[in-house]
Parts: sequence; C-alpha cells; structure tokens
Amino acid sequence: MKNNNNSNVTSDDDNSDATYPYFVEPYFMYVITCVIISIGLPLTLMAIYSLYSQVQNNNVAPIYIINLLISDIIQFCCVIVKKAKPVDLKIYRIFYYIYCFGVLASIGFMVCIALERYLGIAWPLWYRVRRTIKISLVVCVVVWTLPLVYVLPFYFQVEIKVLKTIFAGCLLVPFPLLIFFLGGTLKSLSAAISVSSDEKRRIVGILVLVVLIYTLLFLPNIICYLVEEARDNYTFRNLTFMLLRFSPLADLILYFFMRKGAIDKLLASLCCCRMDSDDNSRSSV
Repeated sequence: MKNNNNSNVTSDDDNSDATYPYFVEPYFMYVITCVIISIGLPLTLMAIYSLYSQVQNNNVAPIYIINLLISDIIQFCCVIVKKAKPVDLKIYRIFYYIYCFGVLASIGFMVCIALERYLGIAWPLWYRVRRTIKISLVVCVVVWTLPLVYVLPFYFQVEIKVLKTIFAGCLLVPFPLLIFFLGGTLKSLSAAISVSSDEKRRIVGILVLVVLIYTLLFLPNIICYLVEEARDNYTFRNLTFMLLRFSPLADLILYFFMRKGAIDKLLASLCCCRMDSDDNSRSSV
C-alpha cells in the first residue's frame, strides 16, 4: 500500500519538494537549513517585538515589516515540519502549501514596503495626510488574502503543473511593480523638496535592497517553475530551493536597513574606508 501511494504522488508532483519520498536533499542543504532556522527564528521574533512598540499614527511603515516578519515565521515553522518528515504525507503536503502561502505573503509585503517608500518620495504631501494605521491594516488584510489564489486550488485537487504555473505567476507579478517603484523614486528625487537628503538616501537604499532580494532569491524559482530545462536540472533546482530558504534572513537585513540611521552609518563607514585608502595611496606616492 505504501509503495502504491508513493507512485501516485510522483505522478502528481514530479520535481517538487512537496513529495519528500522522492526529493532527496543533499546533506549540506539540510545543514544550511538548520543554521538558517536556528539563527533566523529567534532574531525574527526579537525584531517583531522591537517593531511592535514603534507603531504610531504617524509611522505606519513598521506595520508592513511586522507582517513581513510574521510571514517569515510561517515559513520557518513549515520548514521545520518538512525537515521532520511526518509519516502522514497529507500533513507534509499541507505544510508545503502553507509554506508557499507564506512566501507569497512575504513578497506582497515587500511590495507594500516598496510602495510606501515610493509614495514618500513621489507624493510626499499627499501620502503624509493619508497614511494611517487603519488604511495600513486594510492593506495587510488584502495582502494576506491574495495568496489564497494559489492555496485554494490545492483543496480542489487541481493538477500540480497548473499549481506550479500559478505559483510562478504570483511570484512574477511583483517584479515590474518593484522596478516601477524604484525607477519612479529615482526620477522624483529632485522634485521631493519636503523630504530630507538623509531620508531620500534611506528610501533609495531600501528600494534597491528590496529589488536585489527579489532578483537574487525569487527570480531563480520563477525560472525553475516555468522553464522545463531548468526544472530538470537537479543542481539548479536545489539551488533555487536553497535561495528561497534564505529569504527570511534577507528580510532581517531589510529590517536592519529600515531602522533610522542604519544606512547612514553604513555609508559613513564606507566613506571613511575610502578616505583611508586615498590617504594611504597619497602617502605611498
């Protein structure tokens, strides 16, 4: 009976981590995953606790980053269950799709963070009047609801190839939005008189970081799901799974950069290093 069930699973879900009897993960991936969870989970909980006290009527940005970190907690918990390999394959697959739900939600909140930063530069006066906790909470509810477009078909026994296409499409939609927010922000920098230069630098830095995280960690998964040759490449498929597991740690880096003064200190240290190198080069001459 067990072998028959496994054979049915492979016909439904080839080349997927959703069926662990046939997804043999290299040992180094298992070790890296354990390290990511052991470091990322406690730091994420600490970051949520730190951000919760910062939510005010005039500061709605922490709401989006808090929800982003909550989606990371969901991913951590699902990966822990997947690594434990429960005997009931149905439970395993349920947590696999919950994990995908968390991934899609995290991308949605990345878009919210980018949109909030874009409006802060392109429409500073308009956004300053309309940014309230109530509106932000409504946006968060919408973002948590949208990933159900991918999860609900699972309960209606939709073919796994269709689910993969839907998942890749959901991952791909935010990319042009992020590029637009970054380009629009750079274009509107000179016109944003009411925004200080330090705030402009922080906003651009956060937007660049969001685009980099998305490009490096999520785009390879889109390629893996949509391109058959890439999906059949065992090494590339393992790499995309590994990159996706790094996304919660990347969100922690985003949280650090969103803290006031973090980017300024980094740029100041880089400038100091550059000045020291220039001084050394001059002294050598």
